Amino acid sequence: MSKQSTSPYLSVFTNRRVAAVSILGFSSGLPLAMTGSSLQAWMTVAGVDLTSIGLFGLVALPYTVKFLWAPLMDRFAPLPLGRRRGWIAFTQLALAALMVLMSFAAPDETPFALAALALSLAFMSASQDIVIDAYRTDILRERERGAGVAVFVTMYRLAMITSGAMALIAADRFGWPATFRMMAVIMAVQVAGTLLAPEPDGEIKPPRTLSEAVWGPLKNYFSKDAAILTLALIVLYKLGDAYAGSLSTTFLLRGMEFTQTEVGAINKGFGLAATIAGSFLGGILMARMPLYRALMAFGILQAVSNLSYMALAVYGKNFGLLIFAIGFENFTGGMGSAAFVALLMALCDHRFSATQYAILSSLSALGRTFVTPTSGYLVEYMGWAAFFGFTAITALPGLALLWFLRGKIDGLNGNQEKEAAV
Repeated sequence: MSKQSTSPYLSVFTNRRVAAVSILGFSSGLPLAMTGSSLQAWMTVAGVDLTSIGLFGLVALPYTVKFLWAPLMDRFAPLPLGRRRGWIAFTQLALAALMVLMSFAAPDETPFALAALALSLAFMSASQDIVIDAYRTDILRERERGAGVAVFVTMYRLAMITSGAMALIAADRFGWPATFRMMAVIMAVQVAGTLLAPEPDGEIKPPRTLSEAVWGPLKNYFSKDAAILTLALIVLYKLGDAYAGSLSTTFLLRGMEFTQTEVGAINKGFGLAATIAGSFLGGILMARMPLYRALMAFGILQAVSNLSYMALAVYGKNFGLLIFAIGFENFTGGMGSAAFVALLMALCDHRFSATQYAILSSLSALGRTFVTPTSGYLVEYMGWAAFFGFTAITALPGLALLWFLRGKIDGLNGNQEKEAAV
């Protein structure tokens, strides 16, 4: 393929809007491990008992209910940087400050103070996610959404490695208090990217009152054709993918008897690379594909990828098939996620994108929440091979509903442009 014919697909990655989303992806991913795996590691080496460490898992609650305060971020702007960038800069500075404060706490001596700070950090991290998702929705044009999701996911994962694996290495050399301060400096530097990012709010009128910010998103969404069916699509589209992933690690370790080193290296290392590659290919293709076609093509590939685990279960332990199954599943999952996030963005009215995206993304997790507890029973009843075959079948209702809504999906972008001008 010539350079001239390739450039329309790749040039979408080179503009200022996609670059801004890339930087914000790193900012969004950095705090997550500081209230999760890294905090858990600090408490473990400090000698905190297992019961207390387990209870600290509750600090992740803000990520689940973040839609509750999203209307405030649609209505108000805390800094003179615009409605979206103002909130982003505010949360970034607050996150950096909280990391510094956490560095002065002692897990074994002041656990309640550390818990309060960790909960505050999770709250600010969830708040940053709300407004970055809204900014990404507002700033990216239709053909840029797939590319925007690809670079966002890549930088988000790199940030998680920075505050996760790299933080553990740093803590071994410098201790956890110094490591938290290092992460605070990295977090504070992200503000520079926010200041340089373009402002999306030029022609978008925010809610006039807090009441409108709370109820307007719901009224706006349910005034659209096929609103309920679209919500069902959001729940069902990634269901098969979530079902297969719910016990994939257990399958590889217990069902196939691969070692933890093999699963860790291939599933976490190669799998991450495959997810990023799939996201980028999805972004490139979506620069020229209508949203419905992308969702359908990538959704079919997601469903088929589950059968690679079924093949592994039938064939038996095989290292080459392990690499293929993990690579295929993660690659197609990355493509499907790029299209799915683009769908969520297309469904949002720019006046209420913080609230609407937070609600829609929470709904998208419902399927995973309810199917995961049943997966163990199904494996016990039908075995691994039949289970993965069944997970591929569970993807079909979502694909059938997508086909039924094809006209509505392809009409989303035009409707969104009209609403933004209201």
